[in-house]
Amino acid sequence: MRESREDSILNAAMLIHEASNVYAFTGAGVSVESGIPDFRSASGLWSRFDPMEYGTLGAFRRDPEKVWRMLQELVEIVDAEPNAGHRAMARMEEAGLLSGIITQNIDGLHQKAGSRNVIEFHGTVFRLVCLDCNRKFPLDRFADSLPPLCPYCNTIMKPDVVFFDEAIPPDALRQVEQIVRRADVLIVAGTSCNVMPAALIPLEVHEIGGRIVEINPEPVLKDMAEVTIAGPFASSMQQLVKALSS
Repeated sequence: MRESREDSILNAAMLIHEASNVYAFTGAGVSVESGIPDFRSASGLWSRFDPMEYGTLGAFRRDPEKVWRMLQELVEIVDAEPNAGHRAMARMEEAGLLSGIITQNIDGLHQKAGSRNVIEFHGTVFRLVCLDCNRKFPLDRFADSLPPLCPYCNTIMKPDVVFFDEAIPPDALRQVEQIVRRADVLIVAGTSCNVMPAALIPLEVHEIGGRIVEINPEPVLKDMAEVTIAGPFASSMQQLVKALSS
């Protein structure tokens, strides 16, 4: 018999209390309730822009001004605010119950909510990078002059995010490898686990003995997750934090 949502939340809280190192792995679904559509949803960015035409480094190098027509929409997410789920995760970290977050998101909402130990696996929209001189600058410095030109090279810069044909930043890979080795529990939230190589993170944690707690409206890790909380991110995290404090 399938356990109730309430039982799932209590069981997840028990696993977390018993663990020494709890981490979270989050995807686009955790930001939907902040008004940011999943890129792959019907209203998402890739429904209007072909990702192979606009979402690759090769496309950017060929025609940066064209790609910036798409990026203008992307950078609008800097105005989004964290939801109750982001804030609940920040409270978990503050209480010493969450060691850190690996996020596939580029929206900075975990940090806005107060989380401190956040690994941005796919980069961040809040920073720009020059592909000629490799200098990096805060986005807000160029907010009124997009596409942004590098002050040193006069080259159109790109957001410091990982395009489809780019490698994951070495520092992020190194930090994630360390987490995989020491995570007792991994909370997997708001991700379909389809994008490589990020999708391998839960599998690697599971294979070396870590326990998986999944929070998703439609669970995808049924054979891997020890506890599954089926439902929206914000309310699920609020209830989990409440259970952890009781």
